[in-house]
Amino acid sequence: MLLTTGILLLSTPQTVLIVTLVVAVIIGVALYFLNRYATKKQAEQNAAIESTKQTISMLVIDKKRMKMKDAGLPQLVIENTPRLLRGSKVPVVKAKIGPQIMTLIADEKVFDQIPVKREVKATVAGIYIVDVKGIRGSLSNPEAGKKKGRFAALLEKVKEKAGAKPLK
Repeated sequence: MLLTTGILLLSTPQTVLIVTLVVAVIIGVALYFLNRYATKKQAEQNAAIESTKQTISMLVIDKKRMKMKDAGLPQLVIENTPRLLRGSKVPVVKAKIGPQIMTLIADEKVFDQIPVKREVKATVAGIYIVDVKGIRGSLSNPEAGKKKGRFAALLEKVKEKAGAKPLK
């Protein structure tokens, strides 16, 4: 409704709806620009990793997910990590590279493929493991030895009883 003074009068639900829509649009635009910035930064980091990576052979001693501050990484790495991420768990690999034992950070995609107490050829950029290949034979498939959940085991048992799947 437009009055003679030029002010638009709205009811309370209409005002609340307009304000929430404006806030939602502002948040959407902010997220769009943050996503573009993060994508550009990630592309730069991937280019830096590609330029510095090298293939080395290493004997994997141990691997586990631990907090960054407890992993035994160099102090410089911990200082350059954002404060909120210092407490998050990262995939850490202890390996013997030549005569030296080092603590490395593995990529999430590669971490499950890394065998413990075996020698592997790894592509490393700094202290970051990018890729892993087996030296003697291929790496074992991590999904093959994975335990099934309760529902999957129960479903398999029911299928065996029904005759839909042959017994082992």
